[in-house]
Amino acid sequence: MNVFFTALALVLAGGVLPLLLGTRLFLLRVVGVAGIGLGSLLGCIDAVRTLLEGSSHEATISYLHGIDLSFRTSPLAAFFLVVIFAVCALAALYSFHFMDNPGWARRTAAHYLFFSLLVIAMALVVVADGMIPFLLSWELMTIASFFLVIYDHEEEDNRQAGYLYFVFSQGGAMFIFAAFGLIFAHTGSLGFEGAVGMTDGTKILVFALALVGFGSKAGIFPLHFWLPHAHPAAPIHISAVMSGVMIKTGIFGILKMIIVLQLRTALFGEILLIAGVISGVLGVVYALGQHNLKRLLAYHSVENIGIILIGLGIGLIGAAKGQPLMAVLGFSGGLLHVLNHALFKSLLFMGTGMVVHQTGIRDINRLGGLFKGMRITGTTFLIGSLAIAGLPPFNGFVSELLVYLGSFRGVPLDRGTLALSVLAIVGLAIIGGLALACFTKVVGVVFQGEPRSAAVAGVREQGWTMMASMIVLAAACILIGVFPGWIVRLAAGAAMSTGLLGEAATIEPILALTGHITRVALIFLGGLGGVILLRLLLYRGKTVTRSGTWGCGYTQPTARMQYTGSSYAASILAFFRAVAPVREEHRPIEGRFPQASRYRSHVEDVAETGSSKLVVRPVMTLFDRLRWIQHGDIHLYIGYILLAIVALLIFVWRG
Repeated sequence: MNVFFTALALVLAGGVLPLLLGTRLFLLRVVGVAGIGLGSLLGCIDAVRTLLEGSSHEATISYLHGIDLSFRTSPLAAFFLVVIFAVCALAALYSFHFMDNPGWARRTAAHYLFFSLLVIAMALVVVADGMIPFLLSWELMTIASFFLVIYDHEEEDNRQAGYLYFVFSQGGAMFIFAAFGLIFAHTGSLGFEGAVGMTDGTKILVFALALVGFGSKAGIFPLHFWLPHAHPAAPIHISAVMSGVMIKTGIFGILKMIIVLQLRTALFGEILLIAGVISGVLGVVYALGQHNLKRLLAYHSVENIGIILIGLGIGLIGAAKGQPLMAVLGFSGGLLHVLNHALFKSLLFMGTGMVVHQTGIRDINRLGGLFKGMRITGTTFLIGSLAIAGLPPFNGFVSELLVYLGSFRGVPLDRGTLALSVLAIVGLAIIGGLALACFTKVVGVVFQGEPRSAAVAGVREQGWTMMASMIVLAAACILIGVFPGWIVRLAAGAAMSTGLLGEAATIEPILALTGHITRVALIFLGGLGGVILLRLLLYRGKTVTRSGTWGCGYTQPTARMQYTGSSYAASILAFFRAVAPVREEHRPIEGRFPQASRYRSHVEDVAETGSSKLVVRPVMTLFDRLRWIQHGDIHLYIGYILLAIVALLIFVWRG
């Protein structure tokens, strides 16, 4: 693991050295990008090599002269390392021009420090081979990402978003501590080796605690509503890392518990599948009702975490039912979607960052016509939109197809598996249809039509590092969609290394399928290229004029007559109003000469409003009533401590 730790050292240097460069903004950005980018690139290359070899490497570090911190790069961990390092390298490159704020040199240097710590912590989480190194890395990841969320701390909304994220992170960590504590209580070891020998009841309890703890980080419904608050607050490339990569550590944690506990019964797969369908459908419904671009993308993270969980659920059910092909398809599709989502979600966040960076506007309904001045951003954003909607020939289609096929393999089985398979198929179809509707809205309203405000008229894209990062990600979305064989082999190899799929599992049928995908994709692209070439030939030498489109009888049409994002999505949201109620605010028209009216709509997240009513308000009321305890008398405070010690001694004595 020498190369791995060398990569982390480079990343750390990219975070520490900018602090020593004072206010020399250009130089500290160069050093930060070079250290984090090159370290991440080296780590990605090493992870790919580990995946191709199918090997494992171990290392142990002595901590405080009494605790050994063990790390191991298994094929599964290496697959997640590829995701982490690849996206973080491009995010570092993107940050060079995005962080060009002359007045914030010291803050930018601090940003690179916490960025580097976040990369290191995520990498250590997936290679940790014991409870202590895992929890230390997990807490470092939380602390680093918290300071990145509150980067623009002058804004109260950003501070509130950071506090909400920190509360959810620490609350989830408590559940993880409880799960690990149960394992330690039954095995007496700080490792995970003896967990497989625990009783079934204990395993179920450990899995439930871990699902809540890791699910809060992954953004599983209803533990998700910190995402749409935290992601809009952070710098855009950090939003890309948090949404595309960091929440996947929650998925890794769930997978790790499944492997550690060797959960081969269908129950756990059914839980993941149902949670995935609920998260996927509601995530995309809430995204469809958003007006803020970053909040919209944050809710799509909930949707895609749902798709990943559906894949893992199908895989577990297939393994439990003795269906190796179903298991391989489910696990491979779920793991591949971990990578695919990281790529197209990072691309979409970076495209949004270019829009916000150049216009200063996040509200979809105030944008419009940006494609004219942002050709690269518009094209790459369109590619990311098609990929997230699961359309061929892009990468999102490949992973979702594998999950679809795995679900169909469960249809001929028993009645319960049939019902769950149909639920997965229908859920994926609804998710895909709503995602297509959502990004049709975004692309149409933001990049097409006419500018809806003066601030976006004549805007141009700038910053070659930002555009280069988007181009690389867009190319990866196309490359995986057209030639998926190599990446499917890596994902399937990582899935096989878990030991959950059974000895009869093989990846050969999946590799044969990828050959068919490549042939069909090439035929499609060839036909598309032929149509474009034919059009160019037919229009060669002809005069092309520009004029206004038909105004439907209006001689002076304005941008206000275009569809808004709200009106476009209104009919779809009306169907889901039971789980996504729309709150409308508008001044009624009164009098013969009415004043200017205003209309605003907002989709309410039932999980957020429900938790506020059922948890937050009662807890706050309780603590308000207990405020008399905090009276400032040091003598009584010492008495509280002594009372707590006596109570603990009695508890230990009776135990």
